[in-house]
Amino acid sequence: MDMKIKNIRFRRSLSLLLIGMTLTAISSCEKQTDLVPNNSFAEGDAFVTPDRVAQAVNGVYSAAQAGSYVDNTNRGYPFGAANTEQQDARGEDVIAVPSFFGITYEGTYLANSPNNTAMWETLYAMINRANVVIEGVKTAAASNVITPQLALQYEGEARYLRAMGHHELLVHFARPYGQTPDASHMGVPYRTVGINTPGKVEENLAQGRNSVKECYDKIIEDLTFAETNLPATYGTGNLKVTHATKGAAIAMKTRMYLHMGNWAKVIEEGNKIISASAPFTSPIGGYTLTTLPDGPFAGNYSNTESIFSIENNTNRSSGTNGSISTMYSKGPGRALIALSPLIWNAPFWKPNDLRRTLLANNDATATVAARAYFSNKYRDAATFTDANPIIRYAEVLLNVAEASARTGGVNDRALSLLNAVRNRAVTTVADQYTLGGFSSPNELITAVLNERRIEFLAEGHRWADIHRLSTDAVFTTGGIPAKVSYANTTYASWNATTPYTGVRGVTAIPTADFRFIWPIPQSETDNNPTLKSQQNPGWNQ
Repeated sequence: MDMKIKNIRFRRSLSLLLIGMTLTAISSCEKQTDLVPNNSFAEGDAFVTPDRVAQAVNGVYSAAQAGSYVDNTNRGYPFGAANTEQQDARGEDVIAVPSFFGITYEGTYLANSPNNTAMWETLYAMINRANVVIEGVKTAAASNVITPQLALQYEGEARYLRAMGHHELLVHFARPYGQTPDASHMGVPYRTVGINTPGKVEENLAQGRNSVKECYDKIIEDLTFAETNLPATYGTGNLKVTHATKGAAIAMKTRMYLHMGNWAKVIEEGNKIISASAPFTSPIGGYTLTTLPDGPFAGNYSNTESIFSIENNTNRSSGTNGSISTMYSKGPGRALIALSPLIWNAPFWKPNDLRRTLLANNDATATVAARAYFSNKYRDAATFTDANPIIRYAEVLLNVAEASARTGGVNDRALSLLNAVRNRAVTTVADQYTLGGFSSPNELITAVLNERRIEFLAEGHRWADIHRLSTDAVFTTGGIPAKVSYANTTYASWNATTPYTGVRGVTAIPTADFRFIWPIPQSETDNNPTLKSQQNPGWNQ
C-alpha cells in the first residue's frame, strides 16, 4: 500500500512539474516560439489569464521538443531529435558509428534499456501535458478567460500533438495495423485523461492497452478535430512550420491512412492539399516543393515545403549529446550516424542524383571517426538550431503516389507525383521515369518505395516503412534487414556505381521475432500491474 501511495505522489508531482514548466507566451504574429521554460506559476494558476493559457499550450510543444532523458538530461526526446535518430537506427539505411546507438541499431535492447525507455516515458509525458491543457483551455473558455474559438484552436494543437505521440508509440511498441484482419491486436494505451489528481492517476494505471484499430480510430478523430479547428497558417517565421495547422493535420492523416492500408482515404485526404496538376501547390497553407532537394534544409524554418517541424534553438536543445545536427553531421559534428552503403550503393539511386552532393558529404581523409558518407541535411552543429522535420509536402505527394499506384495501377497521377519529387534531383532526362517504363503496378509501387528511402534518408522514416510494410505480401522486408557494421567498412565501401556486397555484421530480425517491437519499459510495468500483464510477448520471459 505504501508503494502505491508513493507512486501516486510521484506521478502527481511529475504532472505538476510538466504543467508548471510552461513556456513564455507568444502571439500569432511573432517570429518564433520561445523555448526557454518558465516555471514561475503552479498548475492551478496556468489557465487564469490569456497569456498563461498560451504559455501552457506552448508547454506541450516544449514537451514534444525535449522531455527528460533517463539521466535527467535533454537528449531530444521525444521529437526534438530522438524520434528521427531512433527510427533511423532501427532501419538499415544508416550505420551507428560507435556504440552510441548500438543497442537500437543491433536490436539488443531490453525492457530497461535507456533509449526505448526514454521514448515511452517522454511520449506519455507529452501526451499527459496535452491532456491537462485540453481540460484547462475548456475551463478557461467557460470562465471567459479566452474565447471559445481560441479554446478550440488550442485544443486542436494539443490533440494534433497527442495523435502524433500515440502514433510514435504504436510504431515502436505495437505490431502494425495489418497484423490481424481487423487490427484487433494490442496497441498502446490511448490516454485522454490528464494526470493531475490522485484519482486520475488511478484511472490511468487501470487503463490497459487499446487495440491497434482503436488507437488509429482515436488518432484520426484527434487529427480531424485539429483539421476543423486549426488555422491554415500562422503567418511567416518559425511559427509557420513549428505550430500545428490545418494543413499539418491533413498531411498527418495521409500518413495514418497509409499505415492503415486505406489507400482511398490517403488519396481523399491528400487531394485536399495537392492541386490537380503540376506544379503541385496546396490550396491550404500554400505548400509547394522547393526547387532543389536541399531547399527544406538550407531554408530550415523558412521554406515552402516544410509542413510541420519541431523547433530547436541554442537555449533549449539537446546539444552535443543528442542534437540532430551533431549526431548526423561530420566534423564539426560528432559523426555518430553515417549513411549506409546499403542505400548509398543501391542501384535505384542514380549516381548523378543531386541529393548525393547537396544533402550528403564525406571525409575521405579522416580516421575511424568520420571515414564515411554523412547526411548534410542538418547544418548547425555549433548552435543546434536545425529543425527536426516531422512531415514535408514531399511526403504527402509520395503518400498519394503510392496509394494511387495501389488502387489505379500505372497511372498519370501516381507518376506525376513521384516525378515531382524525384525529378528535381534526377535532372538527366534519360534517367527520369515514364509511364512506358513500368510494366506493372508493382514496379511503380516499388519505385515510390525506393524514392522514399532516398528522399527521407536521415529523417527517421525508414523504420516506420519497415514496420507498416512488414505484413505486406509483396513489399515486406521480412523484418528488420541485416545491417552493415561500421567495423566491417572502409572508405571504399561507399561506391555509388557498385552495389554493396560486403559483410553485414548485424543479423536480421524476422518480423515474427519478438524483438521486432520494443518491450513496454520496466519503469512502466513495475508501477502498472495492468500493463505488466499486457507486456509484448517474448519480453516477459
